[in-house]
Amino acid sequence: MERLTPVAQRAPGQWQIGTVVATRNETPSVRTIRIALPMWMAFLPGQHYEVRLTAPDGYSAQRSYSVASSPSEEGVIELTVERLEDGEVSPYLHDVLMDGDELEVRGPFTSYFVWRGESPVLLVGGGSGVVPLMSILRHRRVTMPELPMRLVYSVRRPGDEIFRDELAPETELTYTKEAPRGWSGHTGRIDKAMLAPLAVELAGGLAFVCGTNGFVEAATTALMDDGWPGERIRTERFGPSG
Repeated sequence: MERLTPVAQRAPGQWQIGTVVATRNETPSVRTIRIALPMWMAFLPGQHYEVRLTAPDGYSAQRSYSVASSPSEEGVIELTVERLEDGEVSPYLHDVLMDGDELEVRGPFTSYFVWRGESPVLLVGGGSGVVPLMSILRHRRVTMPELPMRLVYSVRRPGDEIFRDELAPETELTYTKEAPRGWSGHTGRIDKAMLAPLAVELAGGLAFVCGTNGFVEAATTALMDDGWPGERIRTERFGPSG
């Protein structure tokens, strides 16, 4: 099994003040924030950072966001954030934060949902669950482009595709609510039939599944029905907190 050169794991650093150097809208409700960090440290694809906002009266709120960028980009991280109407953090990151602003962050945080160069790899994402998977895919593209890796990505309708310009050629896309005009690909939820060819193509590898609770349960069940061993499926779930 091929592996990347191991990245030494260290405890997450203390809170630090990063500088927003660029922002871009991925969809009407998803924004990527590029942050330069004075205390950057190497991270593994799949890890996340915490963001903390503090009001003038001292009240603070913090949320965790997966890193979307590759660790090959030293000195910066990109956090891709979905705007939640009732969130305490994401509306500020979407509606107020501008290039040149400062942002308090801490990380990276380690979990088992990280890629260390194993091969082959299947990535399965729903909605904004694609964010940590894109970090994995981007890192593979710049470090081990020959390594077998595929992404299966589920979105509701046209315009919801995060990282739209980066999805080909490794991506199988499905639309669950409305497909583009003339679309001849898969529609509906990710299911056993959609995953079956990839289970054969990537047999013996790892699967990373990220999305809502319901999405993760359904995708994991479909993978196991196709013969993917449960111990070779890593999952990460996100909730409504923003």
